[in-house]
Amino acid sequence: MRVLGVDPGLTRCGVGVVEGVAGRPLTMRGVGVVRTPADAELGLRLVAIEQGIEQWLDEHRPEVLAVERVFSQHNVSTVMGTAQASAVAMLCASRRGIPVALHTPSEVKAAVSGSGRADKAQVGAMVTRLLRLDAPPRPADAADALALAICHIWRAPAQNRLQQAVAAHRSRTAPVRTASTVRKGRTS
Repeated sequence: MRVLGVDPGLTRCGVGVVEGVAGRPLTMRGVGVVRTPADAELGLRLVAIEQGIEQWLDEHRPEVLAVERVFSQHNVSTVMGTAQASAVAMLCASRRGIPVALHTPSEVKAAVSGSGRADKAQVGAMVTRLLRLDAPPRPADAADALALAICHIWRAPAQNRLQQAVAAHRSRTAPVRTASTVRKGRTS
């Protein structure tokens, strides 16, 4: 599985591509940051992020896009910028038919470090170790993007099994609709 991880942000949008399967060594295929000038108009910044994400999608052809789920913080302007950058990344992937997965920051931290409260240095150190890199990717946004991709590769098989089990349960317990109940306006 090849996953493009996106750590959304307006000034620095971390991107990282990881390839592999759960239980096997993973390989980094690329890492970087899409940058926009803080003093540029918002619309132009979003276009720049779109162009950057599109380049990564063209170059690396991921099977899945893993994006950090935006969560509420005290700084509303930071949350808005993160949400806007996140939406651009999701739009780029969805336009191409690439599935999008959202992961919370604590879920990502727990997946790569064992603790949902790990700091950026711990996440960077574990990403370096897991991908057998010489040094932690810089800036931290780039390491976070790789951590998102790793998290998705490791968690996707279990999430898929859980979704299949829920769907199977629903199909077994759903009311049976017959032609006669549909004609009479009843659903059970």
